[in-house]
Amino acid sequence: MTETVSRNGRLSAEDWAREALDQIAESGVASVAVEPLARRLGVTKGSFYWHFPSRDALLQAALDRWETIEQEEVFGTLEKVTDPRERLRALFLVVAHEVKSHIIYSELLKALDHPAVSPVIGRVSERRLDYLTASFRQAGLSRTAAQHRARLAYAAYVGFLQLSLQLRQPRLQHEEFEAYVEHVMQTLIPTP
Repeated sequence: MTETVSRNGRLSAEDWAREALDQIAESGVASVAVEPLARRLGVTKGSFYWHFPSRDALLQAALDRWETIEQEEVFGTLEKVTDPRERLRALFLVVAHEVKSHIIYSELLKALDHPAVSPVIGRVSERRLDYLTASFRQAGLSRTAAQHRARLAYAAYVGFLQLSLQLRQPRLQHEEFEAYVEHVMQTLIPTP
């Protein structure tokens, strides 16, 4: 907790949103509640109400934080890679090794019927598909082929999450997982 407390010793709205995301990763969207989060953070509920009018406002702040982090940390780091095939390869490697983000995404998929979750997942998925499509186009595929490849890549990602996190398939050993990621890249990234 000490690393999340602001300099003046008080929690910020960002601290609460970060903790809510951690809670989502651990137990899902429905588990986000003010009192347990306050206990986790070692503060009273009053701290929460200083920043948020309701639990729904906190959930929205957590979802906004996740959406921003996803955009900045995944796509923002790849803009420096000029070769589209290398950029796709870098994207697949970054995504393959982001464990906490996968867990949060998987939990959000379970809560798609929640009115705050659905639009966020919709926007994130659309951005991801657009990014993949543009990258596949830059790698030389036609518009239609790039769209199909983007859907296939995204479906492979979501499907792997479902198998691993929701259907609890046996976890791949490190070498097996790395070989799988390499196979996915060789299969989906067009050769020059």
